[in-house]
Amino acid sequence: MSTDPVVRQPFTIPLADGPVSPAADRTAAASVLLAGGLAVTALARIEPDPRGFDTHVQLGMTACAWPQWYGMPCPTCGCTTAACLVVHGRWLAAVTTQPFGAVLAVAGVALALHAGFCLWRGRSFVDLLVRLPIWKVLFGGLLLLLAAWGYKCLTFAG
Repeated sequence: MSTDPVVRQPFTIPLADGPVSPAADRTAAASVLLAGGLAVTALARIEPDPRGFDTHVQLGMTACAWPQWYGMPCPTCGCTTAACLVVHGRWLAAVTTQPFGAVLAVAGVALALHAGFCLWRGRSFVDLLVRLPIWKVLFGGLLLLLAAWGYKCLTFAG
């Protein structure tokens, strides 16, 4: 048994030490921060649909046809509503509306905040992303999406 201490990598590294050029890193961070800011602004300006779905219609999109065609919600039914509820600070309502959408919204806001932190402090944004276990994140996201769809099917009153 080894007595060597476990060496943890820092949460962020200096921009110059990142896996991509500083310009590319800054561009990625600024793009994510801008996209997150635009999404939060758009969601803050609308009201979550009390039915738990079709909030995206207020953003100029068409209503989902799945309920009419199949008599059940689509796999992402309620994600925009859940994200809107997160932005409005109604976290529990977001989770009960669409768990996947709530987690995705929180993760998106966290990613945008991390991008802003990296821009402000001169740290590498891309470094943390390349260290993420991407297949585990994607597989976990897929499992959560399927579980949330099943939950939405059970609770759907469309």
